[in-house]
Amino acid sequence: MRSTTQKIIIDTDPGQDDGVAILLALASPELEVIGITTVAGNVPLALTSRNARMVCELAKRSDIKVFAGCDRPLKKPLVTAENVHGKTGLDGIDLPEPTMPLQAQHSVDFIIETFRNAPEKTITLCTLGPMTNIAQALMKAPDIATRIQKIISMGGGFFEGGNITPSAEFNMFVDPDAAKVVFDAGIEIIVVPLDVTHKALTSATWIKELRALNTLVGEAVASWTDFFERYDKEKYGSAGAPLHDPCVIGYLVAPHLFTGKQINVEIETTSELTMGATVADWWKVTDRPKNAYFLNTIDRDGFFDLLTERLSSYSA
Repeated sequence: MRSTTQKIIIDTDPGQDDGVAILLALASPELEVIGITTVAGNVPLALTSRNARMVCELAKRSDIKVFAGCDRPLKKPLVTAENVHGKTGLDGIDLPEPTMPLQAQHSVDFIIETFRNAPEKTITLCTLGPMTNIAQALMKAPDIATRIQKIISMGGGFFEGGNITPSAEFNMFVDPDAAKVVFDAGIEIIVVPLDVTHKALTSATWIKELRALNTLVGEAVASWTDFFERYDKEKYGSAGAPLHDPCVIGYLVAPHLFTGKQINVEIETTSELTMGATVADWWKVTDRPKNAYFLNTIDRDGFFDLLTERLSSYSA
C-alpha cells in the first residue's frame, strides 16, 4: 500500500448499506482496511459476522480479518431492523455462505490491541452501527482514547430528527449508553447523520448503471438496493432510498463532497420520549464545549459518481 494510505477499522452491523460501505472501502486505494469488527444491530451478531465475511468474499478479499464483537447493547435489550434489511440483513440476492474464518479474538480485544500496538493517531475507526464495541474498548482500556486518530460515525440527526423514533436515529437508539461513552471520550469525531444520508438517495438510473457493469458486485448492490428501497420509499415517500453507511467511507475518501461544522453533541440516555437523540447544538445556544464535527450537506451526484467508479473496479 502507498505511504499515504489511511489505515481504518470498520465496525459494522451489515445491513445492505453496510455491505456497500465495505465494498467501497475495499475498492479505495486510499484506504487500508486492517480489520472489520462486527456488532449486533441491524440483525443479531451471528448474522452480522456472517454478512461481513460474505461481503469480503464478494469483493474477493478473504484476506481481511473479521472479528465478532458484542451481541447486545451495554444496558438496553437489543433492537434489530429485519423489517428494513430482511431476515438475513443482506436480503435481495442469494450469495454463497462464507468460507473464510471468523477470527477467534473478540472485537473489543482486537480494537484495544491494535491501538496499543500502532503508532498514535494513525488508525481511524469507521462506525457503521451501534457503538457498543467501541464503548466497551474505551471502558476496558481508557488509554486507547488518545491513540485513535479519529472516529467517523454514521448516526444521529438534527434537522432530520430520527428514523426509528421521532427524535432518534437507529444506531444511536440501539445503544445510546455506548454512544455517550464514545462522545465523552475526548476523541475527534465526525458525525455522518441523517441530515446527510437522507440527501444521498439512490435512483433507478443508478441501479441500472450497476447492473450494466455485468459483475457480481454490481448485481449484488443493485439487488440489495432494490430490496431496502421498498421500505424507505414507502416510509418517506421519496424517489429513492438513503444510502447511509457508504457516506462514512465517502467522507473519508472525498471530504470535499461534504460540509458541516464543529458543534457540541450530547446523547440522550434517560428519557423514554427522546432516548438515543443526538442533541446537536447547531446554533450554539449553550456553552457546552464543541466535541464533534457534524455534517449537514453532501454533493449527491459527486458521491454517487465516486461510488460507481469504485464499484466498477470489481471484475466480473
